[in-house]
Amino acid sequence: MSPSSYGIDVAKHSFSIHGEDAKGNTLIHKTIFRAKVLTFFANLPPAIVGMEACGSSHDWGGN
Repeated sequence: MSPSSYGIDVAKHSFSIHGEDAKGNTLIHKTIFRAKVLTFFANLPPAIVGMEACGSSHDWGGN
């Protein structure tokens, strides 16, 4: 089975997540808060995750 892919728009307190299966069908499209990001991805099967790289994502990584 091909992996699903997820895109995450990184902000300071909330994160928009959009996930698709290998056929392009939407699996999820929602906003979650920072405290739930790691738990969200830890509970998924292996997947490809694309992360936005802008000033706010660098700020988040430094905290």
